Amino acid sequence: MRMERLSQDKIRIFLTFDDLTERGIQKEDMWREIPKVHELFSEMMDQAYNELGFDASGPLAVEVFAMPAQGMVVIVTRGKQDAGPADELDEEVYEMEVTLEHSEAIIYRFQDIEDVIGAARTLALAGLMNSGGRLYRYQQHWLLAFDPAGMQAEGYHALIAVLAEYGDASSVAPAMLEEYGQLIIANDAVKVLAEHFG
Repeated sequence: MRMERLSQDKIRIFLTFDDLTERGIQKEDMWREIPKVHELFSEMMDQAYNELGFDASGPLAVEVFAMPAQGMVVIVTRGKQDAGPADELDEEVYEMEVTLEHSEAIIYRFQDIEDVIGAARTLALAGLMNSGGRLYRYQQHWLLAFDPAGMQAEGYHALIAVLAEYGDASSVAPAMLEEYGQLIIANDAVKVLAEHFG
């Protein structure tokens, strides 16, 4: 479980499938009201407080994004709390508004263009992704996006392994990239990068 602060009132938590399996939670359980998920959420909020000083009191909006092969991304946003009478404040009350988005797209974020080129060269040398892939510039990062439709399982896992070596899985939705990202290479990004910087 890895977490980062996005702003004063917002944090992002990365959960791997191992994190879920260790707690006996299936991916599908994440948006069901079951005790194990509540325990996991309490554990996440404790860790967020200890690591980031994020106080999870008051109303929270929780967005859960499922990402193939990487796990889940949970974004927790703290709402503004009305100062009501003190006796109304129950301990550990999370008003959760859970939104679930499931994207099949594989999207990885890179700090530096050199990392993108390194990933593209490695993929090209391994004979992976000779076609497909788009490169975007979004919020000071480079993002490679792939559609896994029709990919064989071993090619899929090899692709994820290489991308994870150079970048981080991103929770940005493909629609956000289309709308707000700057499309740099529209088709066959790996091939184009490997050929130009090989």
